Amino acid sequence: MTKTLLCLGFGYTARALAPQLLQAGWKVIGTTRSADDAVPVHGVELITWPGAPLSLDGVTHILSSVGPTAEGDPVLNELADALAEAAQGDTLEWVGYLSTTAVYGDHDGAWVDEDTAVTPSSQRGRWRAAAETGWQAIPDLPLHIFRLAGIYGPGRGPFAKLMAGKARRIVKPGQVFSRIHVDDIAQVLAASIARPDPGAIYNLCDDDPAPPQDVLGFAAELLGLPVPAEVPFDEAGMTPMARSFYGENKRVRNQRIKDDLGVDLLYPSYREGLRAVRAAEDLETFVPPQETTGV
Repeated sequence: MTKTLLCLGFGYTARALAPQLLQAGWKVIGTTRSADDAVPVHGVELITWPGAPLSLDGVTHILSSVGPTAEGDPVLNELADALAEAAQGDTLEWVGYLSTTAVYGDHDGAWVDEDTAVTPSSQRGRWRAAAETGWQAIPDLPLHIFRLAGIYGPGRGPFAKLMAGKARRIVKPGQVFSRIHVDDIAQVLAASIARPDPGAIYNLCDDDPAPPQDVLGFAAELLGLPVPAEVPFDEAGMTPMARSFYGENKRVRNQRIKDDLGVDLLYPSYREGLRAVRAAEDLETFVPPQETTGV
């Protein structure tokens, strides 16, 4: 029987995973809210959903990256019964739900791991925690939860903003963030698929939680650009959403993906990761916006 992965939300992470499975002879189906906005991957069957009927017949693996809202998890709202029925069959082997380390809340810079209590302090963290509980409530579902730190990679690095002169090194003393390159997310998912452990929860992050100003400064050095001046957090004039990220300060451990899945990170810190992003992005053709004079 052909292995079939259904990606509920064929986004940035799913696009990194799909080529590995296609090369191994899998069938990959991805859902998109709008066919016009989808980024295609050769060999992936795209379905507009919600909208078109969505069947789980023949699906052996499911990956959901659809984010929850105040109304709950859109996938569970639409497909909870179908997922419960599939869980009782003999076809479904693996389900992955992409969550976030925001479910841990703020720990004032201390370390957290998968055994740390879920105590979200932000709205998005509370939504994710509720979604995790909803997925876990489906009986016999071969569920694996992946709590992702900040995702970066080609097209999601800091280089474009730096070259456009729009990057700011916002400094909040003691603040650190964990992050992970998209290719490392893909390899963890592939490792979990190869070594399923229903009920498992994994933190996905690199080995080096770091202050955001250090990451941006390193990126500037890679480009040979001046390092942007520091801007104190209280003077940064950030949006409420941006400020909310600074409301949580923690260091996230990733030992479980190494011990249980045998993962050897491709990019154990932002330094290796940003060098790879720099090499992958076509920055030679980047044209920064023209400066204008105003009155």
